[in-house]
Amino acid sequence: MTEGSASLVVEGTTSIHSRAKRLAVIHNPIAGRGRLRRYAAFLDALKARGLIVKELPTSCRGDAERWARQVSSAEGDMLVAAGGDGTINEVVNGLLANRQGGRELPLAILPLGTANVLAAEIGLSDDIESCVDCIVRGEVRPITLGQMNDRCFLIMAGVGLDAHVVAQVDVGLKRKLGKLAYVAKLLQQLFTYDFPAYSVTIGDKSFRASSVIVAKGRYYGGRLMMAPRASLFQDKLQVVLFKRSGPWHAVRYGAALLLGMLPRLEGVQYLEAEALRIEGPAGDPVQADGDIIGLLPAQVSLIPQAIRLVVPVQAS
Repeated sequence: MTEGSASLVVEGTTSIHSRAKRLAVIHNPIAGRGRLRRYAAFLDALKARGLIVKELPTSCRGDAERWARQVSSAEGDMLVAAGGDGTINEVVNGLLANRQGGRELPLAILPLGTANVLAAEIGLSDDIESCVDCIVRGEVRPITLGQMNDRCFLIMAGVGLDAHVVAQVDVGLKRKLGKLAYVAKLLQQLFTYDFPAYSVTIGDKSFRASSVIVAKGRYYGGRLMMAPRASLFQDKLQVVLFKRSGPWHAVRYGAALLLGMLPRLEGVQYLEAEALRIEGPAGDPVQADGDIIGLLPAQVSLIPQAIRLVVPVQAS
């Protein structure tokens, strides 16, 4: 083992302890000014730890996935996605294709997004030094991804009101207002959305709902508890069915989510599945990890131990 790289396998995880690890960092150089300052501080902190960085900048949607498809051990022995959950989703889809091509790199993250749900899920602080410390001293753990049609997702996918909100949020407004851009669009949708019914089929059973969330992680929109029994590290999906339709019930669901009471709210049904099918109005949008990834109908399944994610030691 060389001085620059040392690893220890412990109960299916790999603990990283390295003083000079080569990192390939996918990032967006035209992100907001505050995020650029945060990214620059991240680079300085990496270099202070003696880490070697190769930057892989993006210029448009799809570039992050393209870089992740192409990256190899020549660029680094760890990949870092510096961005929001949508960017990380792109990287993971590319990394999965990369893995299928025979090259598998562990993935670490620098949360730079609006909600940073994955960071919340693995217990990663927003603090720059904590992010760098995770890269240097964290664990590499295999995680199971969800798959919606031909796209994979890390945290959750959904159809219904939330997918329509995501589909209509203006990117420029999102950069300026952050989460408030979603709130503004949600309030507008309450008066214009027609709340159609969706059909969910699990095995030989069918269910009806006004909105559906399929979760691999517990949180939604940041640190709001959506699916308490979901886990990145387990081979199962937690399906959340919002049974009641209309603006009033949408407001009830939103308030319960904000107050941490959603799992106890009447009209919300929780199911577990390894695969399911969602049907509804043809061409209705499907969102995953905060971005639109396709249209209904949707077949949802699992990809066990799909990629290796660098997590803080306490993640479980």
